Amino acid sequence: MLVEHNDRIMRTLVNRHIELAELDSLFEKKGLVVLYGRRRVGKTRLLSEWISRNNGMYSQAIQASRDIQLQQILADIAPILKTSIQPTTWSQFFELLDLQKEPLILCIDEFPYLVESDASLPSIIQKWLDHRKNPNIFVILSGSSQHMMHSLFLDRKAPLFGRAQKLIHVEPMAFEHFCDYFDLTQKTLDTFMRFSLVGGIPRYWEFMNMTHSVIDEAASLYFDFSAYLDSEPLRILSDEKIEGIMPVNILETIGRGSVKPSEIAGRIGTAQTNLSRPLQLLADMSIIQRETCFGEPQRYQKKNTYKIIDPTLRFWFQVYSAHRSRWATYSVAVQLKLIRDHASTVFEDVLRAEFPESRRYWERDIEFDWVVEEGKHLHIYEAKFSHLTAPEKTRISHHIQSQFTKSSLSKTHTTCTVHVLDATDYHLNDIQPPDPA
Repeated sequence: MLVEHNDRIMRTLVNRHIELAELDSLFEKKGLVVLYGRRRVGKTRLLSEWISRNNGMYSQAIQASRDIQLQQILADIAPILKTSIQPTTWSQFFELLDLQKEPLILCIDEFPYLVESDASLPSIIQKWLDHRKNPNIFVILSGSSQHMMHSLFLDRKAPLFGRAQKLIHVEPMAFEHFCDYFDLTQKTLDTFMRFSLVGGIPRYWEFMNMTHSVIDEAASLYFDFSAYLDSEPLRILSDEKIEGIMPVNILETIGRGSVKPSEIAGRIGTAQTNLSRPLQLLADMSIIQRETCFGEPQRYQKKNTYKIIDPTLRFWFQVYSAHRSRWATYSVAVQLKLIRDHASTVFEDVLRAEFPESRRYWERDIEFDWVVEEGKHLHIYEAKFSHLTAPEKTRISHHIQSQFTKSSLSKTHTTCTVHVLDATDYHLNDIQPPDPA
């Protein structure tokens, strides 16, 4: 990825050591590997790095007719094809690969584009994998559309189901990697707020200028004319083949604070039954997450809420979409509070990820950030995106203990331990953002 750090321009790959090592291991067995992940998560940079280390060939598919796509890939890999034969079909193309005597590494990125133009391609590749004559060919198929990649490789009825050695899901990167990328030795509340604007998507990091204030950063990313991320949600939904106004309405409604199915239906003005399919589709594509209240069965549908997973999409629908017309009229204090409130939700997610068995709890006017069960004993966690004094932590702890006593949980669990976590627990230094006054 191309990055500007003040006056320096560098090309760097941050982290991804696990993915690189995984590809190294799979390479020994040859055959097919599938790599997928959401738009701009860094798949192409990862693949380019690994391909360059192993003298492989890389081709990025284009949205075009089958014949043009085939010509494009042939042109990209021409240096390794020791033949003058020009295949005119995909079957001929893979037969040509089998004729190569030397070991071959071929990566085809944005593979779903090829399938959109020729639905028979997965069956052709299946036949080639099952009967290939050259065992020294290593093929990597990559794609950004998780919907398409799931249907091509995870659907039991799909021709390529079970044909890949492994499916590698490239996940967004962590806050620590964000700090490494910008050579930040100090992790502060201000730095975390910047991270909350772009999340773990490396491509978005390239749009940032760390000399800007966090408010100016938000403006350049979202609110300015031709801002970098002003149309990003629509691109992501398009990649995932999520069409129609209903999914957008659902995301807009969740962003504005209506997170229960009944609330979402009421705000949109539709029957709750009409939400089942689009909610499930957004969840399947890892755009939203369904949360079931602690103490309720995971499949229980009546007492659950939804949240937008990706920090960038969450900011877009929670802050940008709801405030874009008035943003320029707000005071610095109001703008900073909106950014900080958003960052606090990302901060809670980051801390909660350390407790994979945890679940949120709510009833009437009582809410706990997350709860972990230990027999009849509960551990209740409260996360604050700030630096709390010891008396403040004690006051919050006593309040939560009081809420526990009033809650239904006290009838099923005899005791609880309250954990109040703040920025110190995530090693964020006690350096506050600029005074907005």
